[in-house]
Amino acid sequence: MRKIKYIVVVLLGILTINSCNDNDLELTNPNQLSPETFFKSEAQVQSAVNAAYANLQTRGLYARHIFFALDNMAQENKGNPQLEGNKKPFLNFSFDASSDIIQFYWETCFLGISKANFVLDNEDKIQALSTSVLTQEKKNKFLAEAHFLRAYYYFLLVPRFGDLPLYTKQTIVGAPRSPKAEIYKLIEADFDFASKNLLSKNVEDKGRATKEAAFAYLGKALLYQKKYDEALAAFNKVTGFSLEANFYNNFMDETEHGPESIFEIEYDEKLGVADKWGSDTAGDGVAESTLRGQEYGNLGWYNVYPSDNILDEYEPGDKRFGETFYVPGSKYNNGANTMTAANFSSSEGLRRAGWKKYQNYYKRTDENLDSSINFKVMRYSDVLLMMAECESMRAGGVQATAIGYINQVRFRANVPLLPLTLTKAQVFTALVHERKVELAGEQVRFDDIIRWGIASTELAGTGFKAGRSELWPIPNRETSSNPNIKPSDNNPGY
Repeated sequence: MRKIKYIVVVLLGILTINSCNDNDLELTNPNQLSPETFFKSEAQVQSAVNAAYANLQTRGLYARHIFFALDNMAQENKGNPQLEGNKKPFLNFSFDASSDIIQFYWETCFLGISKANFVLDNEDKIQALSTSVLTQEKKNKFLAEAHFLRAYYYFLLVPRFGDLPLYTKQTIVGAPRSPKAEIYKLIEADFDFASKNLLSKNVEDKGRATKEAAFAYLGKALLYQKKYDEALAAFNKVTGFSLEANFYNNFMDETEHGPESIFEIEYDEKLGVADKWGSDTAGDGVAESTLRGQEYGNLGWYNVYPSDNILDEYEPGDKRFGETFYVPGSKYNNGANTMTAANFSSSEGLRRAGWKKYQNYYKRTDENLDSSINFKVMRYSDVLLMMAECESMRAGGVQATAIGYINQVRFRANVPLLPLTLTKAQVFTALVHERKVELAGEQVRFDDIIRWGIASTELAGTGFKAGRSELWPIPNRETSSNPNIKPSDNNPGY
């Protein structure tokens, strides 16, 4: 499998960029780089775009913190006693503006936005290149990748913080918060541009944004705003995909970029992991591994374990249960070993289960700290369930059609198909359940229950406070350094 290698160097103290050849990206001389002399070749354009991808790999996002924060808030996790103190507040919603996890999340997303803006700010230089150096199709697709990534980072930010600084150009001056609606306008425009100019999955290099990914995220952004008809139109353009016959193929290293995969966050430890502990926000250095397996693994650090709430949600016979969780009796290490009750022990006693998604135990007995398993952050099953929601909720929607989308997902899970006569309210109940079990441990549920307005019920007794806990606070470092955002401008309750 070909992956993008991110080895990043500093450019002008603001932006990090990398350089590449036809097969891989290699370190280049920072003394030769500047905005004036850069963007002279296809390799330079591509490396500037690659730099904007690199922030997805940071510990502030998919290397470590994002899965703890979102899975903990969704109550899909419970914490074992050894869980680090900065992660526990996301279980009981006691976090505040001093949280380093919130700070890293904020900063790595905005650095990613800045890197995307660096590419877009130099569109004139890119367009001025001779087509013998860079074809027009590639010019358009590299610019579209920058638009896609800017929208992606903003779409990570807006559900967490609401109103945000809006940056469409690189700047060293902090901007005030713009209304959430304005952020969504930019997200929609960026994903729309990307959908018209990116390459399709069947021709694009693995790991890069594609036309279909842009349509999927455009649809998701529209759905989050309850623009059901527009969202459905975007989802209907996500073509050429199917569900994996084996659900667990979505979570193994060897089956990445399969028929269900629409967009993935890339990792490949063979390319280097030396800088993983120093890559909280910048997206520089060599950090080609995620700690997800080690952190969650019941044979590893076992910092968290699946909650009773998520374990009890599965219907009898649902094949996804055994492909999402390890329990006593589960086979691992290519079937050579069997989990025992002692493999789920903590200082507080035995746990019912451990996570199986994104764990390497299917092929070995130890996580060995580093994992190369990509995060499939957009799967076709997710699109089908979002299409069901749009069809059910839109004016004039046909419930039987919505149920048909849900049943495609249920058929693979070997659970009874839903009758086509369900009411709109019953379809909603079915969707809440289906998204919970299909996408467990994939950082989806918290946003779902917030946008559906059911968080107070679903999170009762956890410390969740309506009117406060829906959003994170703007981090202290931002309110102390940005003259246009004061502590008094923070989200309610912080």
